[in-house]
Amino acid sequence: MAILHINVDHVATIREARKTTEPDPVYAALQAEQAGAAGITIHLREDRRHINDRDVRLVRELVQTKLNLEMAATDEMVKIAIQTKPEIVTLVPEKREEVTTEGGLDCISQAAVMQKSIDALKKEGIRVSLFIDPDLHQIDQAQKLGADDIELHTGEYANAQNDPQKASQLKRLEAGAIHGHEAGLKINAGHGLTYFNVKPVVALPYLEELNIGHSIIARAVYVGLHQAVIDMLALMD
Repeated sequence: MAILHINVDHVATIREARKTTEPDPVYAALQAEQAGAAGITIHLREDRRHINDRDVRLVRELVQTKLNLEMAATDEMVKIAIQTKPEIVTLVPEKREEVTTEGGLDCISQAAVMQKSIDALKKEGIRVSLFIDPDLHQIDQAQKLGADDIELHTGEYANAQNDPQKASQLKRLEAGAIHGHEAGLKINAGHGLTYFNVKPVVALPYLEELNIGHSIIARAVYVGLHQAVIDMLALMD
């Protein structure tokens, strides 16, 4: 069964709405871990719109499972990752105007930038994942660049408006997972996954990790974070 990484960025988003000290994403990370999450995901954006450097430092110090640091492939972020030493870095595209990450990396047109970051991170023993669409050419390029993992972008599946569209996107994800596995890559997935659409994704072949944030944090408003994590794990089982 795939393991669950909880993304606590949206806890920080609520904090930053008032520029105060609560709710604390570090405390949320520890709660999620105690509820059974196998890892914590945080995205340190260049504009620090939610997760900040203090959060990264404390999450690294306190989390006992795995830390997945999402970030853009920039010199600043690579330097922070090397100092922080997360178990895994996931390189993601980043636009200032977007609300959340939309779409996967273009590893082909940005190959030189990706290669520089991947080489620097792997030299320090950090596992590297690339957040990409389930496109076979992008998957091949991820393998050529030396990535350890790919995280398949599930946004188009999550946003599909009807059953035929969902089935079509799920088929793409399945083909991507098989192709990536055959290329020697570990297969992860995430983006837009909820309690209502996660089950078919969990059943993808060779899937090792899911990254889920918004839906779990939203449910936590009603039932508490501990129970929200337990509920998601039950659906994944």
